Amino acid sequence: MNTLFEFQTDTKVSVLEELTTVKSIILFNDDVNTFDWVIEALIEVCGHTPEQAEQCAWITHLKGKCDVKNGSYEELKPMCTELLNRGLSAEIH
Repeated sequence: MNTLFEFQTDTKVSVLEELTTVKSIILFNDDVNTFDWVIEALIEVCGHTPEQAEQCAWITHLKGKCDVKNGSYEELKPMCTELLNRGLSAEIH
């Protein structure tokens, strides 16, 4: 018995998935900013605990980059902008 299936894509679902995709702020290592400055920025801008901020600073230092905050693009954009305003290197991915 041959059965023919018809698949239909729903563009509304695709758009919704794209809008709700979780993004990340990636912090990049540099030779300019001190650990204390980076930690302070992560606490004040991203809402990290001091321990979390220190861990992210070390990961950034040792690996060259670190995923420091996850969320929607709309939530992350002002945070990323503020990190950049403080002289840090960061991007949303």
